[in-house]
Amino acid sequence: MEKVLDVYKRPFDPRNPVVCMDESSKQLIEETRISILCSPGKPAMYDYEYKRNGTYNIFLACEPLAGKRMVKITERRTKQDWAYFLEEIALQRANADKITLIMDNLNTHIPGSLLKHFH
Repeated sequence: MEKVLDVYKRPFDPRNPVVCMDESSKQLIEETRISILCSPGKPAMYDYEYKRNGTYNIFLACEPLAGKRMVKITERRTKQDWAYFLEEIALQRANADKITLIMDNLNTHIPGSLLKHFH
């Protein structure tokens, strides 16, 4: 963990950006009943029932020292989706000498994912 924190301490360098990347699966839901609007002294009320409308994946990359962020919504979270998101990150930083990417170790985050889709 200390090594990651040391990366965050690096000064801003547009030729060597530090990019943080993560993803999250989100369930899409629809209300099945009309909510009761609030009135003076009473909060709005929502029913706990809902209709499930599938899930989507949210990819997020941010470059804190540059004040930039990038979001991409995909239907799935596959190795291919991850590889193409990394390609978009790289294309937006085409003038960089080196991009330092900080991410978790999800099973799709492996070099083989990149080799399979870009080789």
